[in-house]
Amino acid sequence: MNELEADIIALQEVDAPEHHGLQLLHWLSEETKMRAIAGPTLVEHKGHYGNAVLTRCAAHEVRLLDLTLVGCEPRGAIDVDLHCDDGRIMQLIATHLGLRPAERRYQVERLLTRFGTKHCLLMGDLNEWFLWGSPLRWIKAIFGHSPALPTFPAFSPVLALDRIWVRPPGTLVRMEVHKTKLSSRASDHLPLKAVVEW
Repeated sequence: MNELEADIIALQEVDAPEHHGLQLLHWLSEETKMRAIAGPTLVEHKGHYGNAVLTRCAAHEVRLLDLTLVGCEPRGAIDVDLHCDDGRIMQLIATHLGLRPAERRYQVERLLTRFGTKHCLLMGDLNEWFLWGSPLRWIKAIFGHSPALPTFPAFSPVLALDRIWVRPPGTLVRMEVHKTKLSSRASDHLPLKAVVEW
């Protein structure tokens, strides 16, 4: 995490039974000196599991959104207003979408109704490998173009499952896949890193 030198990190599948699930997020927060926001999608007595955000910004009005489609794996999103050092308020939605096309269509439709008129970020594992599919076309209609860079599988990435979109247009300066020895071992996905200037 620290080698990313990021102000905001969106995490999915935060799960470590030996650390009781999202308690791992507390440890990551301490190690990175970043604020943690948990978005559990599965809550069990042995621990929680789900999405998370680490940020250097102050977080206000955290809204957890259930994106679960009946009969499918629990899914969700963290919708949060972040107050940055320059006084700007930015809306972030961090998510992990489903594996089935019908799931992703339902989930993206719900997500896109959440965005206001402020500066916005949409980040996460969208599990969308159809670059011409409806979910990505709907997102592009709101956010405009964003590079589709392969992040999965980490050892030899070919699929652009992890995505970052930024609004307003023109604020995305650069996007790259962060491939190092450590990042290749840390997950089966490589981190996607964006530089944004508001």
